[in-house]
Amino acid sequence: MLGSTYGTFTPDPRRARAVACGNLPSATVHGRAAAAGDLDVSGRPLHADVPDLDRFFRPETVAVVGASDAEGRPNSGVTRQLAAWAARVGARLYPVHPTRPAVLGVPCVRSVAELPEPVDVAAVLVGDPLPVVEELAAAKARFAVVFASGFAETGAAGAAAQDRLAAAVRGTGLRLLGPNTNLNAFQEFRADLQGPAIALLTQSGHQGRPLYALQELGIRLSHWAPTGNEADLETADFLAYFAEQPEVGCVAAYVEGLKDGRAFLLAADRAARRGVPVVAVKVGRTETGARTAASHTGKLTGADTVVDAAMRQYGVIRVDGLDELQDTAALLARARPPRADGVAVHCISGGTGAHFADLAAAAGLRLPRLSEAKQAELHQWIPHDLNVSNPVDNGGHPVGDGRGRKIIDALLADPEIGVLVCPVTGPFPPLSDKLVRDLVAAAEDTDKLVCVIWGSPVGTEDAYRTTLLGSSRVATFRTFANCVTAVRAYLAHHRFTASYRSPFDEAPRTPSPSFRKAQALLRPGHQLSEHAAKQLLRAYGIRVPREQLVTSAAAAVRAAGQVGYPVVMKASGARIAHKTDLGLVKIGLTSASQVRDAYRDLTDIARYEDVDLDGVLVCQMVERGVEMVVGVSQDPLFGPTVTVGLGGVLVEVLHDVSVRVPPFGEDQARAMLDELRGRPLLDGVRGAPPGDLDALVEVVLRVQRMALELGGALAELEINPLVVLGQGVAALDALVRCA
Repeated sequence: MLGSTYGTFTPDPRRARAVACGNLPSATVHGRAAAAGDLDVSGRPLHADVPDLDRFFRPETVAVVGASDAEGRPNSGVTRQLAAWAARVGARLYPVHPTRPAVLGVPCVRSVAELPEPVDVAAVLVGDPLPVVEELAAAKARFAVVFASGFAETGAAGAAAQDRLAAAVRGTGLRLLGPNTNLNAFQEFRADLQGPAIALLTQSGHQGRPLYALQELGIRLSHWAPTGNEADLETADFLAYFAEQPEVGCVAAYVEGLKDGRAFLLAADRAARRGVPVVAVKVGRTETGARTAASHTGKLTGADTVVDAAMRQYGVIRVDGLDELQDTAALLARARPPRADGVAVHCISGGTGAHFADLAAAAGLRLPRLSEAKQAELHQWIPHDLNVSNPVDNGGHPVGDGRGRKIIDALLADPEIGVLVCPVTGPFPPLSDKLVRDLVAAAEDTDKLVCVIWGSPVGTEDAYRTTLLGSSRVATFRTFANCVTAVRAYLAHHRFTASYRSPFDEAPRTPSPSFRKAQALLRPGHQLSEHAAKQLLRAYGIRVPREQLVTSAAAAVRAAGQVGYPVVMKASGARIAHKTDLGLVKIGLTSASQVRDAYRDLTDIARYEDVDLDGVLVCQMVERGVEMVVGVSQDPLFGPTVTVGLGGVLVEVLHDVSVRVPPFGEDQARAMLDELRGRPLLDGVRGAPPGDLDALVEVVLRVQRMALELGGALAELEINPLVVLGQGVAALDALVRCA
């Protein structure tokens, strides 16, 4: 576990206000000053700071501090590996040791201070790395790698020691990898493999081993960054760097925790802009902590929900297992963009085709029915009693002639087909051997994706080891599930990048006119009454019903006449979270006597429940519509998040919500609605008219603006219910908690 990598977002209302008012001209991004134009309205950066890691991966000079070649010493094996790596990249090696004259035949330097030149990479092999890191910073070294453990992963004392390491390099120009890292960055990569490569990014080095082994299957790797505890260099730094390397076809990541949510999103944005796929296993799921959430949405959006949403928002493909990570990254690194999104399934067994088709369709892949003309063409070579509509059952691949290749070519020629999948559940020579040879040959002649699932548990067959793995144009899988996962990710990635527009380009940089009105309404450390919360919504142009706050029965009657019958009456007070549960809401009141009685009932219940009131709200009664919830909560990693879902009193039971991390645009706001299970309600069901989706999307965007401008000053906001009508929306209730 990487204890320190769970970064926290600390809301600072003073900073949020100063930035929004233009009083903070600059901030820092990874230690460098950021100009005001680089910051959004909340004072956070809008561009990734991409470190120059060229000299880390291909240094000219390497120092090994604590070098050894003594037999049986742990440092000796590490020194040998570093020396071999330095030789491979053509770097000058400087072993550093206070007493040894030489290590591995190379003269030693007695101390860091005596190094004859600033070094690009210094490997620190001592138990207490802090003094050495301080010396390296003074000596103008570029990168230090600290292997020692016993830091933040061990608890508070270790975290404090790690903080001291981070402070030692801050602002010096020295960048630190680790502590608690390993030698994976200095592995030997095969130089004989061609094509786009996978860049590997892991917080736990051992978890990258399966991907490193992909080289044995002919898949190229170009870099490996084992980030360890991330005292300085972090996942986001390497992701942003890898996204700009021309040889990188895909970034594969194993992530236990993110250090800086905004930095990660900016790095993912950089990859999305360049069309570089990122596939990640994300474990070490952070706890939501002891939230004092008064709203439903605060309870519904756990930390991993936010991480998952943020990754989807920027096109990061999240998978669960290392086997999925291998297969998906390998496919995305090497496959050309799809010509179409249709998937054709070609097999020698009807049962195999049906099985795979079920899995593919359940995953959302499109298996278009082949046209009558295409089916007639296929029946030239396939008996008429076999189904060729898709899946295509050939009954057994022809061995003695060229019919098998013609079937494959005909499927690939269909303009609706972008992916051809052929599951081979087990070897059946010579049929399976000829099938595989035909598929490989066809793949060489097409720009469409050809996938083969070799289901044999043995995996020693020549058709697999030589023919399939010898082809760089066929994507080979061992399981149906991994093939489905990878193909779905491949099509989704290209759909995403084809229409991607960075939300950071359009993020607000200056406060809106609503901001100053909102400032006057906030009460730091307090929860606002419903009346005050609705005033905040009005300040941002969100419609609320007509209402008046009254403090007597007589005033309530007058207010009802002005608002217009029928009316709703509610107790209003800063400490009231869920009025319905306490009986503090009266609806459908149609006369003065009912209003007077309701006023007495509400104030009596408030006294009995020991609830302080600032008055009673007399509200316009709004027609029925679809009840939604829109909210803001603060995530410790990403800061403010926006949630939309089905609302009303059953919001926690339904748990049907979607989350985004600002900034985002209208397309993402609409995508949030499409992710809801209850989305069809907004289109009108059982005779109900469709809801005004444009108005709902507008509210989501206005709430996002509120979240950005108010920043950490707004601890929590919930509009519930937000009634979506045939025309427009209305916020019937609101809860606001200030930081």
